[in-house]
Amino acid sequence: MPDLGLEVLFKGTNFIRLLGGLGVALWISLLSIIISIPLGTVFGIVMTSKNKIVKAICRFYLEVVRIMPQLVLLFIVFFGSTRVFGINISAEIASVIVFTFWGVAEMGDLVRGAITSIPKHQYESGAALGLSVPQIYYNIIVPQTIRRLIPLSINLITRMIKTTSLIMMIGVVEVLKVGQQIIEANRMTSPNAAFGVFGTVMLLYFIACWPISMLARYLERKWA
Repeated sequence: MPDLGLEVLFKGTNFIRLLGGLGVALWISLLSIIISIPLGTVFGIVMTSKNKIVKAICRFYLEVVRIMPQLVLLFIVFFGSTRVFGINISAEIASVIVFTFWGVAEMGDLVRGAITSIPKHQYESGAALGLSVPQIYYNIIVPQTIRRLIPLSINLITRMIKTTSLIMMIGVVEVLKVGQQIIEANRMTSPNAAFGVFGTVMLLYFIACWPISMLARYLERKWA
């Protein structure tokens, strides 16, 4: 039977350390999500504005976020802000700032798409029934928007959780960083440790994201 390098997981507290690293990644993801969703909702509503200047600013922000790799943004915020502005921030705070910056843009675009996907005749039908504008939004537009938005926003959450693997590059001791430390510490005694450790990391990310993904699929089927 091939040596899969799994034995290093049971040395000392290695597996507990991996779980602790996963907790750090999930905490950063959760905090970023909690901030991104309300701000992104407001941003998405602003994106539907008919003002050309407002739309241009929103589009520029969205394109910057989409074109710029998250890793570059992490380097700019963590290393650049320290050198240029003399601001000392922790790697965890820098990670939350970058993921919030990214999440607000992505969530805003989802909200914008959900709102603009509502056919115009829905507004007209509400007006024909004698409903006021607030009543039209509360009883017709908002429920349909939420139904379109929830599965998409859940998929965004899984993407944010997976992308936290990048934060190891600025020194955050999350699950991937802990895995590398375990591999380096056992390099001589367990040369195949990389397979077992990174395979376990992949499994931990799968366990964290799979229920969320299943929830998105369930809601899509239910509201189809």
